[in-house]
Amino acid sequence: MIETAERTALAAAMKQFVSREILPNLPGWERDGQIPREVHREIAKAGLFAVGFPEEIGGDGGDTLDMVVATEAFLEAGGSSGAHAALFTHGIALPHIIASGDQDLIERFVRPALAGERVCSLGITEPDAGSDVAHLRTTAVRDGDDYVVNGAKMFITSGIRADFVTTAVRTGGPGASGISLLVIERDTPGFTVSRKLDKMGWLCSDTAELSFVDCRVPARNLVGAENGGFQLIGQVFVPERIIAAVHAYSVAQRCLDLSLAYCRERETFGKPLIARQVVQHKLVQMRQRIELSRAYTREVARRHAAGEFVAGEVCLAKNAAVETCKYVVDEAVQLHGGMGYMRESEVERHYRDTRILGIGAGATEVMTDLAAKIFGYGR
Repeated sequence: MIETAERTALAAAMKQFVSREILPNLPGWERDGQIPREVHREIAKAGLFAVGFPEEIGGDGGDTLDMVVATEAFLEAGGSSGAHAALFTHGIALPHIIASGDQDLIERFVRPALAGERVCSLGITEPDAGSDVAHLRTTAVRDGDDYVVNGAKMFITSGIRADFVTTAVRTGGPGASGISLLVIERDTPGFTVSRKLDKMGWLCSDTAELSFVDCRVPARNLVGAENGGFQLIGQVFVPERIIAAVHAYSVAQRCLDLSLAYCRERETFGKPLIARQVVQHKLVQMRQRIELSRAYTREVARRHAAGEFVAGEVCLAKNAAVETCKYVVDEAVQLHGGMGYMRESEVERHYRDTRILGIGAGATEVMTDLAAKIFGYGR
């Protein structure tokens, strides 16, 4: 059961924060191409930044289901998918460090990040290695008390503002067994932000290409065991994909809410749009897909929180929620007519923003292929 008094209060608090601090400023952030650093500190002070992270390391406590509820509330209140990605990048950058149990790294990086004092990123994707993590090429060669890093990372969320990047590097031979994780700080000589990347959507979420040229990183910044990075990365895939599914159906819910309000207000040929049967049917179909995606994703999240293995099911949840979102945002724009095509319309932004959801956190095709392997549907 996901609904509890505590989670109801959590959702209410998140919606209030979004209404007060996010919505009035979102257009400006979209123009600026990034979110101010102080927003991280403000949401951390509100106790809404580190939901799902243990209190003993500076988190707000809770589990996967609390993260689901907080994410739903943020997006259903009108906070954009891009704003969520930019604010909550620590959700994919810190879990590996926490899982390693390295208290030095936790004190130096996790605590200040969860307090909103430092911005972090996850650096895995490369110009020629995205979902195929096992074939990344960025190298880290041990030299005394340092690793010397050379290579590049691409499409890194919050990469412009990040104070440190949890970076996947190759310390060993080819394949997954040769991958490690290093925390690389912004001011490390040889580490540069090569360029800011301009995107179709997520305009307020800064995205960067990163470069490492003879970048010397202290060996104490190694996360976990050398050549043990792939296992740590894999542990984060399931919760990351659960939240991606939540993004999809929650944005769809927001678009349904906006469309319903518009159809009640907009009149054509002497009647409100909602009086038309074809419009009523569209709204029902939108809701049907949202309800099914929400119910399935929440169940997968519940099972994950209970410690069950749901790597295959989360692929289904993400793909289904993404398809739901694609359908709903498209219908929302259609129902809004010409206004839906205007930049001043919120549904127009959602239409652009959500296109990335079938690419990030594992492309739809990769999710389908992975599910087939997990379920034993191959030869």
